[in-house]
This record gives sequence, C-alpha cells and structure tokens, in this order.
Amino acid sequence: MPTFAYEALNASGKPQKGTIEAGSSEEAIQKIKSQGLYPSNIKESAGAKKAGGGGADAEAAPKKKKTRRAGGSVSKKLLTTFTRQLSTLQDAGLPLLRSLQILESQQKPGKLKNILMGVAEEVEGGSSLSEAMAKYPKCFDHLYTKMVAAGEVGGVLDVILQRLSEFMEKSERLKRRIKGAMVYPVVVVSIAAIILTAIMVFIIPKFEEIFTDFGVDLPGLTLWLIATSRWFAGTMPNQAIPGWIIALPSPLIAWIVFKMIRKTEIGRAVTDTILLRIPVVGQLVRKTTIARFTRTLGTLVAAGVPILEAVKITKETSGNYVFEKALQKVYDSIREGESFAGPLRESKTCDAIVTNMIDVGEETGELDQMLMKIADNYDEEVDVAVASLVSLLEPAMVVFLGGFVGLIVVAMFLPLVKMIESLQGGGAV
Repeated sequence: MPTFAYEALNASGKPQKGTIEAGSSEEAIQKIKSQGLYPSNIKESAGAKKAGGGGADAEAAPKKKKTRRAGGSVSKKLLTTFTRQLSTLQDAGLPLLRSLQILESQQKPGKLKNILMGVAEEVEGGSSLSEAMAKYPKCFDHLYTKMVAAGEVGGVLDVILQRLSEFMEKSERLKRRIKGAMVYPVVVVSIAAIILTAIMVFIIPKFEEIFTDFGVDLPGLTLWLIATSRWFAGTMPNQAIPGWIIALPSPLIAWIVFKMIRKTEIGRAVTDTILLRIPVVGQLVRKTTIARFTRTLGTLVAAGVPILEAVKITKETSGNYVFEKALQKVYDSIREGESFAGPLRESKTCDAIVTNMIDVGEETGELDQMLMKIADNYDEEVDVAVASLVSLLEPAMVVFLGGFVGLIVVAMFLPLVKMIESLQGGGAV
C-alpha cells in the first residue's frame, strides 16, 4: 500500500508532519481528518513510488519529468482567464487532466502554454494539482497554490477556483485604477521636461549671445539661468557630458535605486514606513494595503484554509512591511489562543472601523464575510483617494511648471529692460 507524507495543523493550530498508508490520496486525507488534523499538503512518498512502480512504468516516469518545460512569469490577465476557465470545466464535471489538456491546447505559444503542458504532465504522473503548480512559483504564487490545495482537500476545487479568479480580477481592477490615474501626470511631466530641456539647450544660448553683443551687466538670476543652460548643453569648462543626459533619465535612475533599496529588509522597512506617513499618498497606500490583505484573508478563510495558515499567507502577500509586522503579531496571538482584532488594534495600522468589524466577525463566526465587506468598502475608498490625488496633482503641476517658466521669463526679461534703458539713454544724448 502506498505511503503518503503529509503536513497538517492540529486543533490548536500548530503544524504537524507525518506519514500514513492509504490506497489513494483521498483515502489518506480522510484518515488524517479522522485523527483530528487538518491536512494542508499531502503527497505520495518518493520511496513508495519507486517501490510500487516496475518495469516499463518505472522507466516512463523519469522521461516525463525531462519533458517538463521551464516556467516563468505570466501576465495576470492570462492567469485570471485560465483560472476562470478551469473553474468552469471542473464545475461541468470534466476530469482534471482532461481540463488542463483542453486549456493548454487552446493557449497561444508562450510561457503559459509551456507551463500548462508541464502541469498536465505532473498531474498525469500522479501529482496533485497544487503540487504541480507549486513547481512554477513565478506563475502560481504561494497564495494560489495554497487555495488550490484547500480546494483539493475539501473536494470543492471548482468553487475555490471561481473565488480565486474573482479575487484576482478585483485585485487587477484596483491596480488598473491606480495606474490609470497616474498616466496623465506622468505624460504631462515628461512632455514638460522635454520642452524645458529644449529651452535650456537651444533658446537660452541665443539670448546669451545677444546679451554678450550688447555688453549688458546681467543680474544674478540671469547668470544662474545661463550657467544652468551651459550645464544642460555641455558647454561648461571641463564638462565631460551634457547635463541633459543626466537630467532626463534621472527619474528612471531614482526608480531603479528605489527598487534596489527595497530588496533589503531594512530598505523595505524604511521606505514602507515613510510612504505611509506622506500626506495623501500615505492614505492611498494604507487603504490599498487594507483592501488587499482583507480580501486575501477573507478569500482564504472562505476557501477553508485554516486561520493560522491563512494569516501566514496573507502576511507574505500583503506587500507592505508595516502590515507584515502587524499580521505577524496577529499570527502569534491566534496561535496562543487569543483574538485576531486585539493585536491589529494595538498596531494602529488600521482604522477603528476595520478592527471593530473583524471583532464582530470573530464573535459571530462570519469572519470571512466581514473581511470581504471591509475589502469592498476600502476598494471604494481607494477610488475616492485616487481621484483626490489626481485633483491635487493637476494644480500642483500647473503651479510648478508655471513657476519654472515664469522664472525663465523674468531672468531673460531683466537684461532686456536694461538694454532698452541703455538704448533710450544713448538716443537722448
């Protein structure tokens, strides 16, 4: 009889590992549940597979492993569509392997097609869907595979896939709103930067020639502007490269440096803390993170994932260091038999309404529903926050660009006034 290695949580929520003999993975799951455990992962032991297989079958398995394609990241839109289609096929009663093969055949050549081919081969070789998907972490993240595993354990894979696709669609919709709101400011600032660079490189030097010909004493503001223009054009003494080569790509360089800093734990801690304290932007980041972590946790709890495992996954996918620390305290609190809302309230990362609704959800046993309501509410608040940010950015850009252009006009106008005065004085004599 095959031997299965399993990972499970006991009644107190503590992880536990072991092995069990059973005729199939479904039978093994039932045996584990009968022991008062909640299985989170189960797979047939490698030794059992080797001992149980023989002849041609034993030789065929390694060959299939070799044909498995290398994975990679896949667009969220394609992955969401695949998840919904797989949910529909499972709801229709098609076998899992047949469903994967159908979806793989209709994909255009690319990463997702290769990954689905590999997943289908793994499932055909005896692996569970969650185990097969876990081998492609760049495509199916920890949240995805854990929800699929919960669906397999509970026998409701079609329902879980449907919830997962809805979760992904709402998450992507939120990202699109934020990105769409930032398109206008980025385009305006980019065009303005190009125009100002052109003024510095081509227009200001022409005025400098005029001022030199007339021998006008230039005010400090004009001298500063001319020096800046020379730096942009690269005509300063001992200047190696023109300044515009440094100025134009500087936002991109700053973004790359920011990303590199965030790869370190200290960098993430500092940048996330600062982001949350920036006026307007901080509120947007906070509301977005709350909407994300409550929807993630609500989806996991509704899928039947044990609360400790659900909180752990949510912590890892929250995307903000401050909230990760708060959720770690929640995890420790639940493991010790205490409440969810208490440590979250003490961390002061969420508004009172969030912790109060979670408290009510714990008391009534409807935590998943409360979490989803919080997520829906904060999605709407994010829309309002994005609209407020855009309405604030528009006048701010007008003032900044207008001020800079006005500075250039004044700097060029002052010497012209002196020139006119000197010409008038010469004419009067």
